[in-house]
Amino acid sequence: MNRRVGRVVLGQFPAGGPRGSWPAEEFAHARRQEGQQAEVVMDLASDAFLVVVRGPESTE
Repeated sequence: MNRRVGRVVLGQFPAGGPRGSWPAEEFAHARRQEGQQAEVVMDLASDAFLVVVRGPESTE
């Protein structure tokens, strides 16, 4: 049995933002202040930062 943790994407931000700007981190920080366990991950396929929260576990 394989278990994987699903993720829900809350926001997507281009990787090529202005120097010194961290919009994905700022967005994730605001979500954490609201009580969500948001984290930033890099999606290499779309060259973007994603702000995600872990969804319910699913089994395959």
